[in-house]
Amino acid sequence: MRIAVVSAPAARKEPPDYVRSLAKGMESMGHRVDVINGWTEDGFKLPGYEYVAVATEPISFFSGKIPAQVAKLLAAGSSLSGKKSAAFIKKTGLFSSRALANLMKAMEKEGMMINWSDFLFNPPHAEALGKQIGA
Repeated sequence: MRIAVVSAPAARKEPPDYVRSLAKGMESMGHRVDVINGWTEDGFKLPGYEYVAVATEPISFFSGKIPAQVAKLLAAGSSLSGKKSAAFIKKTGLFSSRALANLMKAMEKEGMMINWSDFLFNPPHAEALGKQIGA
């Protein structure tokens, strides 16, 4: 299965190690995985994938908001309606569950079908979750 892992950390930087570990876990199950940096790439490539996983984090420790770049990236990727997807939030603050709800809301607004959502605690945990996707 072709899987896109969209990384959109709170600050403009390269995909963190927990995102790379998530992708590594998916690859170990035989999937073809591409990590897409949400800050530097657009969402035009997303319709070409069978499964889209979005991994982000709250913008601050005391916030349940996600980076605005996530909504922009998903809106740019037309034809995401009905696409199977997963939502992941890095567990960092007090309102991480609110951030996960906001991420799921942004994804559902584009018509994506979320069949998996979870928190990412550290790279080994992310890799273990990646092995369960598409299994």
